Amino acid sequence: RKGYRPALVCADTFRAGAFDQLKQNATKAGIPFYGSYTETDPAAIAQTGVQRFREARYDLIIVDTSGRHKQEDALFEEMRQIEEVVKPDCVVFVIDGSVGQAAYDQALAFKKTVQVGAVIVTKLDGHAKGGGALSAVAATDSPIIFIGTGEHIDEFEAFETKSFVSRLLGLGDWSGFMDKITDVIPEDQQPELIEKLTEGTFSMRILYEQYANIMKMGPMGQIMSMIPGFSSEILPKGAEREGQAKMKRFMTIMDSMTDKELDATVPKIFQEPSRVHRIAMGSGRPPQEVMVLVEEYKRMSMIWGQMKNLKMPKKGGDLSALNKNINLQQMSKMLPPQILKQMGGVNALSTLMKQLENG
Repeated sequence: RKGYRPALVCADTFRAGAFDQLKQNATKAGIPFYGSYTETDPAAIAQTGVQRFREARYDLIIVDTSGRHKQEDALFEEMRQIEEVVKPDCVVFVIDGSVGQAAYDQALAFKKTVQVGAVIVTKLDGHAKGGGALSAVAATDSPIIFIGTGEHIDEFEAFETKSFVSRLLGLGDWSGFMDKITDVIPEDQQPELIEKLTEGTFSMRILYEQYANIMKMGPMGQIMSMIPGFSSEILPKGAEREGQAKMKRFMTIMDSMTDKELDATVPKIFQEPSRVHRIAMGSGRPPQEVMVLVEEYKRMSMIWGQMKNLKMPKKGGDLSALNKNINLQQMSKMLPPQILKQMGGVNALSTLMKQLENG
C-alpha cells in the first residue's frame, strides 16, 4: 500500500518452527521470504537472503533474528555477527509489552550490543498495557514505531503517541478508533457524525450504528479496547465470539425500538416497565437483557458527553480533521484530576508524550 517491495529473511535458527511460522505469515501476506532448514549459521542465512533480495531490487528487507535474554551471551554475539554481515539501515528492538520493568535491563543489554534505531512493542492486547515500553525507550533512546495488539498481521499498527498514552491510562484509543471509523463510514456521512459527537449527545441509534461499524473494522478485541467507555464486560478476554454475539443481540433489541426510543438522548424514556416489556417481547429477548443494554447506553452516553470539549472542525470537515483537534489540553481534561496530579500535571504528560514520540 505504501509502494515498497518488502521481503522477509528468517535468521532465527534457535526457536523450533520459526522458519515455518515466518513462511506461513509471509505466504498469507503475499511477501517473498528466504530461510533454510539445513544451514545452522544465522549470519550466513541473513547474508545470503539479504543479498538475493537486494539483487532482485527489493527495498524493504526485514531480517527476523532469534529472541534473546540479557544473560544469553552467545545469542548477543550472534546478533553482532548478523549486523556485521548485513549492515542494516535500522536495527529494531522488539519488546514484549507485558514484561513490565524488566524491559529496561533487556533493552540496555540489547543497546550495548548493537545500535538500536527503533522499538516495536508487542502483546498490547488484553491486560498488557505496555508500561515496560517506557523503560525500553528510556534505555535505547529510540522511538517506538509500531505496536502489536495480537498475533495476526492485521493486529499490527503504527505507533501514535496520544493513542498509546490514552490506552496506557485506561481511556481507550480514541484517535485510533477514529482512523478505523474513517475507513468504514462513507465520507458524506462523516460530518453528520462529527456534529453529533461534538454536541455531546448520544442515542441508541448512534450506539447501533457504532456496533455495526465495529463489526466491519477488524479483530473485535483490538477495536473494543480503542473505544473510550467500553468495558471488558462486553468483550471479556478470549471471548471475542461471545462478544460479537452479544452485540448482535443488543442490535436485535434495538431493532424492536421505535424512532422515538432510538433517537432519545436521555435514558429516562427506558424507565417505563411497559416500554421495556414491549421491546423485550418484540426482540424475543428477556427484559433483563433490555435493561443491560440500557445500562450500557447510559455509561456510553456519559463518556461520549465528554466529546463536547473537542474543537469542532470547519463545516464540512471529516473525521480525520476532528482527530487532529484532540490535543494535549483536551486529553488532560478527560483524565480524572487525581490521576493527572499523580502523573505530575499537564507538563509531565507533555514530557511523557514527547519522550515516546522522539525516543
